[in-house]
Formats: sequence, C-alpha cells, structure tokens
Amino acid sequence: MDWTFLPLTLNQIISPQTIAFALAALGLSVHFGFTGLLNFGQAGFMSVGAYFFAITATRFGFPLWASVLAALVGATAFAFLLGIPTLRLRADYLSIVTIAAAEIIRYTVQTPNFTAFTGGSDGINGAEAAFNRLNPFPDRVYRIGLVPYTADDIWVMTVGWVLVALAALFVWQLMRSPWGRIVKGIREDEDAVRSLGKNVYSFKLQALIIGGILGTLGAIINIIPTSLQPNNYATQTTFFLWTIMLLGGATTVLGPIIGSIIFWVVLNLSDGIIGILATSHILPLSQVQQGPVRFIVVGVALMLLVIFRPQGIFGKKKEAHFSV
Repeated sequence: MDWTFLPLTLNQIISPQTIAFALAALGLSVHFGFTGLLNFGQAGFMSVGAYFFAITATRFGFPLWASVLAALVGATAFAFLLGIPTLRLRADYLSIVTIAAAEIIRYTVQTPNFTAFTGGSDGINGAEAAFNRLNPFPDRVYRIGLVPYTADDIWVMTVGWVLVALAALFVWQLMRSPWGRIVKGIREDEDAVRSLGKNVYSFKLQALIIGGILGTLGAIINIIPTSLQPNNYATQTTFFLWTIMLLGGATTVLGPIIGSIIFWVVLNLSDGIIGILATSHILPLSQVQQGPVRFIVVGVALMLLVIFRPQGIFGKKKEAHFSV
C-alpha cells in the first residue's frame, strides 16, 4: 500500500489553504457565531477581495499595500451593498441575498466582456509578485518533515500564521469589549438590545464588514501560492467554511482556526485512505468516484457532530442556541 500521501496530509496543518480558511471561518464566526447573521455568501467576500487585490496588482501595477487596501475597500463596499437592504429584515433574507450575491460575482467575473480585467474562466496569475519581492528568506529548499518548500512558500506561511494570530487576538479583544457584548446580545435577542436604545442595524453592519474583511485577508493568502481561479469561490467554499466553523465552535475564537486544521487534514487523509482501499479493490470505486466519497465521509461526520455536539469542539452548549 502506498502511504506517501501522509507527509502531505500532515503538512496541511500549516498550509496556506488552511490559513486562508481559518481567517475566512473566523470572519464567519463574527457574522454568525457572535452576531447571529446568517451569511451564506462568505465566498463572495473572498472573491471580491481576491479580485480587487489581483486586478490592482497585475493590471494597474499597484504596490502591495495599495492592493491590500483596495481589497479591504472592496470587501467593505460589498458588505454595504448586501447589508443596507437586508439587515433590517429577518435573518433568512440575508442568507438568500448573500448566497445569491456570491454566485452573481462568480458568474460575472467569468463573463467574456470583463476578461481583460478578470481573466475570465482562466483567472489571474502573477498577483503574488509584489508580495514575494519582500521575502526575507534565502532562496533555497526548506524541509518541514518530509515535504520540501521554497522560500516563497515559507514566506507566505509565516505571514499567514502571523495574520491568523493577530486576527484571533483582535476578535478575542473585540468580543470582550462593550461592542462585543452588544453584538452577542443581538445574537440572543435583538429586540431586547433595541429596547435599550442601541442601533441594532448599525452594529449588524459593522459585524458584517469586520467578518468580510477577515474573509478578504484569507482570500489574499489563498491566491498568493497559486493563482486566482473563479471556481475556487463557488458555493462549495462557503459550505466548507460553515463546516469548519461548526466543527471548532461557532462562538469561539480558536474554534475556526483548529476547525480549519482538522477539516483539511481529515479531508486529505480520507482521500488518501479511500484511494488505497480502491486501488486494493477493497472498495469498488473508480478514480472518479473517490472524490465525492470523501465529501460524503466529511458530511456524515458533520451530521454526527451537529447531533451529538452542536456547540462544536471548543464551544459551550449554552451558546449553541441563536435567536435568528
């Protein structure tokens, strides 16, 4: 049996993909876990941020700081666009609007009329050039375990995990502040918070912006080692993020981070094990069927988690109920 996939699976713990989804899931936790906003379009925030960053970097030659700023401004504008017409309504309206908006963006950037800017279905390459020019690591091969990494790989993972640590500290402090206590109150009973004279609409919009910005930072980290592909921000991405958030604990800060690590390790591990069982003829599966089966395994695991531990691994049961 070929177990060569194990080193790559274990290195998912520190991979840019894990970092990106940890940041985006932490933003989703701000939306849903702490504020009670049913956002099913976090992939939309990631897509907007990634395209603003990549387009300004490759088409207009912006320096790195300006491209990052453009991505954050884009995510903020997207939050206003979604939040202004929906946040005064019931939570289910927000869920419908966000999932639709994320799909509209994905199809729009693939339109031939915008190919000169968005790259169409081919996406955008080269957005990482300005970031990699700041790389302080010597240009040689690095090894973590049995897996080789380039200096650019080490650079993006270093910056990514620093961002995760800073984002976690920011959210932790934010939720311990008076602002955090108000949004938690909105999650539990927004009518009670409104009766105390608080502008519930304003606090919801602020939470939507903050969570969207965290998703944007994750998207930037995600495209630096590879390229920007529009299909990476399909509805599947949002459901991955919900799985990660619920796995670790929606009302926690560490939960989405640990949840991202567990999710990608388990997904790659199950893929490798199913591949071995299929090639050994223990499971009657073709190579095409192996991919969907791993998602079935993860889906069943999530169902069991929701049934037996709805608060997630790190969450508290008393916070697992939401007034949405």
